[in-house]
Amino acid sequence: MAVVTLMKRYLLPGLAILLSLLTAFTGGFLVRPYLEGTAVVDYPILDEAVTILKENGLREMPSQQKLEYGMIRGAVQAYGDPYTVFVEPVQNELQSNELEGKFGGIGVRMQRDTEGNMLLYPYPDSPASKVGVQDGDRLLQVEDLDVTPQVDASVIEAAIRGQVGQQVNITYAHPPEFTPFAVSIKRAEVPLPSVSWNLAPGEPRIGWVQINIIAATTPREIEKAVEALQQRGAAYFILDLRNNGGGLLDAGVDTARLFLEEGIVIEEQFHDRVEQEFRVEKSGPLADIPLVTVVNQNTASAAEIIAGALLEHGRTPLIGTPTFGKDTIQLVFNLKDESSLHVTAGRWWFPGKDAGLEGHGIQPTIAVADDPNNPSGFIEAARQWFNLE
Repeated sequence: MAVVTLMKRYLLPGLAILLSLLTAFTGGFLVRPYLEGTAVVDYPILDEAVTILKENGLREMPSQQKLEYGMIRGAVQAYGDPYTVFVEPVQNELQSNELEGKFGGIGVRMQRDTEGNMLLYPYPDSPASKVGVQDGDRLLQVEDLDVTPQVDASVIEAAIRGQVGQQVNITYAHPPEFTPFAVSIKRAEVPLPSVSWNLAPGEPRIGWVQINIIAATTPREIEKAVEALQQRGAAYFILDLRNNGGGLLDAGVDTARLFLEEGIVIEEQFHDRVEQEFRVEKSGPLADIPLVTVVNQNTASAAEIIAGALLEHGRTPLIGTPTFGKDTIQLVFNLKDESSLHVTAGRWWFPGKDAGLEGHGIQPTIAVADDPNNPSGFIEAARQWFNLE
């Protein structure tokens, strides 16, 4: 099961003890000797195996980068921690954008047609729309990248994104003639919302706020969502954390603080540091709203911090099924080529709790089967909790 790892709020300047074992991999000095036939004996069995492949294999040796990435993955797999992972540059960039809650782009939604062509749908008043891109235009090229059905969508998306204010050159074509147009577009800041909201179906007194990922912008997005729902008449609220795999630790703590008056949210400890606690410094702006929280088996990591902290402080019941159970912290290290290594380096817990979450998660106050297509069970449980007739 894929789970978005809980990321720490800062990056360490170096990998210190743990990553000293991987320096040879990330620096590339294992790969070049293999390809050049001058390997040293730091890893003699690996050296022997790669030499055999080079001298006897029917296929050509992979590129240096592909071989190097494979070695890193092998080292991470041998390390034996399910949340310590290696992420290639394209995926690392897209994931970083999600956690920041914004990116530099041209303001388009992309979608493939039945033949695999990439179509563009510009947002209103976006940089793309201002230069003439229209709904359904076919994207042909981004800088030197030829956009074909065989190119992965994440590669295309990463090529379009970049630093705000910088230019990106694209070639697109209008249907049905598909005459190419080459334009240069200045990237602007494009928000990536982490929160969606609506009035509960059939119950306009209840506002439904769903958090999809715990990003840097999440706490402020929640405040805006609650304000908008109150303007539409909502007086009671459901905080939906189902299928939320986590995100940034600080944002998770700050989200919990929105709803609490005082106390400790969580405590944490890294292998080489003293314990640290995260307190509520002042009453949160949403500390008084009537609230229930919805969870399921895919509620994990930073999402569990929010759910568990609100439960521990008696602020909200949990409605749904037991959560995933992930109480470790990953530090994220960007490598030289903009790939990244996510390393499990610490653990968090709720004050006074000796046992961690691993293997059992957080148990709901009110058990409700998770039906993604029918929220009526959650709404009815919330109505009963709020004593709504």
